[in-house]
Amino acid sequence: MAETATIDRPQLSLWLEKGIGLAFPFLVALLVASLVLLLIGENPIDVFSLMFAESFGTQRRIAATLSAATPLLFTGIATAICFRSGVFNVGVEGALVIGGLCAAFIGFTLPAAMSVTLIPLAFGFAAIVSAIWLYIPGVLLARYEVDEVVSTLMLNFVAFGITGYLVNGPLLSEISGNNVTPLVHEAAQLRRLLPPSTLHAGFLVGVALVVIYGIWTRRTPSGFESALVGQSKRFSSAVGISIPTTIVLVMVLSGVISGMGGASHALGQLHRFADGFSPGYGFTGMAVALLGRNNALGIFLGAVLFGALASAGTTVQLFSDIPLDIVNIIEGTVMIFAVVELGRITLLRRRSGG
Repeated sequence: MAETATIDRPQLSLWLEKGIGLAFPFLVALLVASLVLLLIGENPIDVFSLMFAESFGTQRRIAATLSAATPLLFTGIATAICFRSGVFNVGVEGALVIGGLCAAFIGFTLPAAMSVTLIPLAFGFAAIVSAIWLYIPGVLLARYEVDEVVSTLMLNFVAFGITGYLVNGPLLSEISGNNVTPLVHEAAQLRRLLPPSTLHAGFLVGVALVVIYGIWTRRTPSGFESALVGQSKRFSSAVGISIPTTIVLVMVLSGVISGMGGASHALGQLHRFADGFSPGYGFTGMAVALLGRNNALGIFLGAVLFGALASAGTTVQLFSDIPLDIVNIIEGTVMIFAVVELGRITLLRRRSGG
């Protein structure tokens, strides 16, 4: 018994350290938001209680929170796959938008008689196109050492330009006004889980991907190799791991998941593609990945947290004089301290020779 306790203690200490690391940015954000609320004459406890109630108080509010978290599950995983491999991919936003347009295109152009096959076809087409989209900067980085931050960031603007042109030109709906495509067929729409809420089956797809990502990181050779590349490229190369292959692999996987996220949002939430399709889900996904330390459970919790903030922020204003900027302050502070904490961990690893 004593030996078992001795063995379990380091594991318990590790879990405790991870828990503190996950909670730290959020606690600091609450502190900063509390100071701002006090300065404008509001009671922080009352405001946070209201936000919690508007996020998790009823089944309807929980459904709204999970609905807001759904696209962040996809973008969080897509970002984490690259981040844990040392690839700073900021192109998830563009890949998500491209995937959303591709899924909507399948959903409204193929015959409705294809019925249940429309959804897998739309998801598959979106995943393939988005994978190709991020394959390009992956190859540029792996073969020519083109900075991935620059290439993926520029591709975001290209994605916005292409989709903006198509949705206002060749794919513009003739009956729905400006900036939108036609509605996808009813057979291509993802099922609502808790009607009349907007929570849809895309949430289940996102959760399944979180589980698969967790298995991939812990139980597969490629998942182990990609993490090793992120920790030390020199050591990885010495033990025979192909750095270029790993870089291209994680970028393609990131594209696949981003495309599926776009398909989920198009088929489940909007039922079409619209100009302004994403309010920054790809960039928020970066914060989710950083906050979750690229861990599957951490990503899920981070997505729910940001989903709760988004859900509460849109309704709190209806019941109080609290400005939406308070929610933005909390989100921004979480992002800042998540990055600070990650930078501290990375520095310690480098000093220790990792």
